[in-house]
Amino acid sequence: MTHVAPSDRRAKRNVAVLVLAQALLGAQMPMLFTFAGLAGLALAPNACFATLPISLIVLGSMLAATPVSHIMQSYGRKAGFLLGTCAGATGAIISAMGIYQGSFGLFLAGSLITGIYMSAQGFYRFAAADTASDAFRPKAISYVLAGGLFAAIIGPQLGNLASGLISSPNAIVDAFMGIYIAVAAVNILGAPVLLLLDIPRPPKPDADAPHGRTRLELLRTPRIAVAVVSGMVSYALMNLVMTSTPLAVVGCGVGGETEIPAYLLNMIPEGSVREQFKYIAGYVVTAHVLAMYLPSFFTGHLIARFGVEKVIAAGLAILAGAGAVGLSGVNIEQFFLALILLGVGWNFGFIGATAMLAGAHEPHERGRVQGMNDLIVFGGVTFASLASGGLMNCSGGDAQQGWVAVNLAMVPFLALAGAALIWLVMRPNED
Repeated sequence: MTHVAPSDRRAKRNVAVLVLAQALLGAQMPMLFTFAGLAGLALAPNACFATLPISLIVLGSMLAATPVSHIMQSYGRKAGFLLGTCAGATGAIISAMGIYQGSFGLFLAGSLITGIYMSAQGFYRFAAADTASDAFRPKAISYVLAGGLFAAIIGPQLGNLASGLISSPNAIVDAFMGIYIAVAAVNILGAPVLLLLDIPRPPKPDADAPHGRTRLELLRTPRIAVAVVSGMVSYALMNLVMTSTPLAVVGCGVGGETEIPAYLLNMIPEGSVREQFKYIAGYVVTAHVLAMYLPSFFTGHLIARFGVEKVIAAGLAILAGAGAVGLSGVNIEQFFLALILLGVGWNFGFIGATAMLAGAHEPHERGRVQGMNDLIVFGGVTFASLASGGLMNCSGGDAQQGWVAVNLAMVPFLALAGAALIWLVMRPNED
């Protein structure tokens, strides 16, 4: 039997706990990203603001990244993760109240608070690397993100079951309020899993210990800069397209009828709202989220074999392929293929960027680097989320033109990340 280093024995136990947390607690994110845009469309005074709830989830994640990272550096990973579940439950309850009262503003406030959970969940991947050896680190990150595969199955289906949980003559309450109550329950019931983590609290540095590089110095380090850009572009473009997809599927008439109720832009025949949600969540979005996480079982091995730069490059190329398929038409087959490629491209690009970043700084710089990285990454994702609704609903005469605009918007960002990666590889000497 092969001897397992003690550090990796602990790391594998933590990875198992984080995979379980990703599967159970992480199920709320596919639920929210599937239904929040549709709920926003039902509540918003203007269709251009339909994806604003998703944008505020991501904005909350961006704003929380540095404080959550500081809490984890000072008090340990467990404290930061439990804070995230409290925020997730609170945000879901406030959002449910907003739906019940028909208040778009209250719904947005709940979405912003939910972003704190999203920020904390984003650190699962870094926590997987904390106790891992250099050899096991890429696989640990990859396995934890693979837990999202189970979340992809659990989340949308749980959302479908919860839709209509609160029976009401108000169609919006009937369709959405139960979903947000289910999200609150996921946070409350899933939080105890995090108590099983065994990650030592980072030691407080001595007064004469090195304080590490400043954020500006860190960003000027080539591998850190390229890792941040690659992670931001991969995540932002995935979010840009995924956020618009439920609206595009409905707006282009895929799987639905021709008549539409007013609160969903008259896109769905009266009485079949829940069936249309099941169509969107159960097929296109679920296929996408499965594609996001299924490759995680071997992405770490690919990084170990071919190098992180090649895996990131492959991710960017696959994202470009997703955009090309999206531009080719709006048949159901094209939605499926575009969203599957989008998921695989995100997986390679984001896991590759995370692995590159994790190996490019010292342990005492961990909190500063990871907080800065997620601030920038989710800043880009926030911008993409805000742009998604405007491009989809307000850039053309119909949903098909909006979908074309969303896919064309990928081009300059892919060019930026590709150029940064080529620059890193062509450098004669890396810092």
